[in-house]
Amino acid sequence: MTRSPSSASDPKGVTVLHSTPNRPLAIWLSICCGMIFVMVVLGGVTRLTHSGLSMVEWKPVTGLLPPLGEEEWLNIFDKYQEFPEYWETNKGMDLEEFKGIFWLEYIHRLWGRAIGAVFLLPFVCFLVKGWIGRKLGFHLAGIFLLGGLQGLLGWYMVQSGLVDRPDVSHYRLAAHLVAAFAIYGYIFWIILKLLFPVPGGPPSSAAAGLKRLATLIVVIIFVTVLSGALMAGLGAGMAYNTFPLMEDRLVPEGIFDMSPWSLNFFENVATVQFDHRVLAIVTFITVLFLWLRRHHSALSGRAVRAIHALAIMVLFQVVLGISTLLLFVPVSLAAIHQAGALVLFTLALWTTYELRGQLPQR
Repeated sequence: MTRSPSSASDPKGVTVLHSTPNRPLAIWLSICCGMIFVMVVLGGVTRLTHSGLSMVEWKPVTGLLPPLGEEEWLNIFDKYQEFPEYWETNKGMDLEEFKGIFWLEYIHRLWGRAIGAVFLLPFVCFLVKGWIGRKLGFHLAGIFLLGGLQGLLGWYMVQSGLVDRPDVSHYRLAAHLVAAFAIYGYIFWIILKLLFPVPGGPPSSAAAGLKRLATLIVVIIFVTVLSGALMAGLGAGMAYNTFPLMEDRLVPEGIFDMSPWSLNFFENVATVQFDHRVLAIVTFITVLFLWLRRHHSALSGRAVRAIHALAIMVLFQVVLGISTLLLFVPVSLAAIHQAGALVLFTLALWTTYELRGQLPQR
């Protein structure tokens, strides 16, 4: 008979285990996080290479296998030719060229199914073993449900590019990306709780201030990712390819040309890119401020390392973003920049976690 591990609940209601199963649970969830990370990068490359509309049908159950013969390939290619992307962007494309974009989208969808399997099968196994408490099980079941909805959201996004014009809705693209970040962050936070239970007792006043600042950084990064997704969906990276000025101005003309006024923040290329620049700079300054303020608090070694890593990564990410813009959004740099955003988000979450419950060193 399997002995259930003892557990305790933190104020957020996530069960924290205090026995041997912590490590295998954390390893399993870390693998899932790693797979989601790869999925985000794959999604970015799929978008940058305009491969996402190559599969015009969604078959979540029967679409596991790729075309297995020439006849199947021709059938799928014929279906693709019925939609706007072929006629407006890829007219004259031959079958071999079509296969090049098809495989990338196929791998992207197959990887999503693989994530679901890697999450679900161990989840059921650990439940049977009694390694997962009720509250943690509730959170993990919610994550699985969110993952399924994310797949549905992905198809909803693709559908928007199969109607009148060969571009997916930038609103749906943004929703799909930030949902991936949210699911990833949800899992990563649980991993941290499994591996590093927070020390008891209230935080020192100085550390509490740093924790609030770190939480603010997480929010700013999340909003910056949202603005970056809007920018990518609008193709705004191909405009204003200078830095720090935009058409020889700090603030470009025409950023409030659309009516109503609020629409500019979501559909005006100049405004969306300007907002992304401002948010990136705010992120950099806020992280730098956190890094400087660490000297005024007695923190654990892990907390200090997290802050150092966050500061290094934000500098790297800013350089990546500027380079991507100046070079007119090459696929390789743009994909690395998107991956860098997720690394930065990860480090911000880690920093926030490490600043919870920090006590003055004696």
